[in-house]
Amino acid sequence: MADLTGSRPLPAPRGRRPGPRPAAPPGLPPGTRLTVRSTGGARLHVETHGREDAPTVVLAHGWTCDTTLWHPVLRLLLPGHRVVLYDQRGHGRSPATPGNCSPEALADDLCAVLGATLPPGGRAVVAGHSMGAMTVVAAAERPALRAHAAAVLLCSTGIEQLTGLATVFPLREGAARRLAQRLLLTARLPLGPVTPLSRRLLRHVALGPAATRAQCERVARIVSGCAPAPRAEWGRVLARLDLARLLPGLGVPAAVLQGTADRLTPPVHARRIAARLPHLHGLTELPGIGHMTPVEAPGEVAGALSALARAYL
Repeated sequence: MADLTGSRPLPAPRGRRPGPRPAAPPGLPPGTRLTVRSTGGARLHVETHGREDAPTVVLAHGWTCDTTLWHPVLRLLLPGHRVVLYDQRGHGRSPATPGNCSPEALADDLCAVLGATLPPGGRAVVAGHSMGAMTVVAAAERPALRAHAAAVLLCSTGIEQLTGLATVFPLREGAARRLAQRLLLTARLPLGPVTPLSRRLLRHVALGPAATRAQCERVARIVSGCAPAPRAEWGRVLARLDLARLLPGLGVPAAVLQGTADRLTPPVHARRIAARLPHLHGLTELPGIGHMTPVEAPGEVAGALSALARAYL
């Protein structure tokens, strides 16, 4: 059950030094910041931007990221939409909840945010990137999602076999590649500070060949800010994730957006998801785009969200 507790500051996640609150993108008003309580003691940092009477879009970020991942998309959605952003537990300004990381917790948190930011009967387009899209699928059968989601957008994601199908390491498909990619997900090593070498490695892992230096720098700053302990705990969840049984329960129109150069969740995931969705709105593959679609292709992401809002809100 959601508990809306107001716009007071949150403590920094365990293992991370306190920092300034996330700023609104340049040229935009700061919006409203809320603390929303969820299961397992989670206190979620939530932001709302835009007019209260505009069509609402709710955005859930992926593993190792935070609300600032969506800022390039947010700029394009305003002022025509009301946009709700939140930090997953253990990311950004939402403190970690050790021992309480699971697909069920992801679903709990999304439902808490929906309940706190939408009025009874209020509807929104709900979008997730990577682990954020897994969050949407994890909540597929929840009454809160069915009550509030008019349509969903699943960006750059998978729902099963993440370590087996990823192509981060240039190894033949099999046990060695699965092990290497499991170690990548579950390692507790710090990812900062940002250096030329770390930027090059991150470009290989998460971005496409056409990503600009500025895009790579943005992603590197976001990812390096994720604390090692919650990052590794969520990585263990992802390494064994299997949400396939829940996908048929996603009973709202769903669009799928995927970069063809994505090594973390290659296009095979998007095609499998699209084939199983009960109400597929469409599958769009973006040539040369990597895993970080909200940063690499914000126009396409914002365009897909706007199209869903026009069609279903």
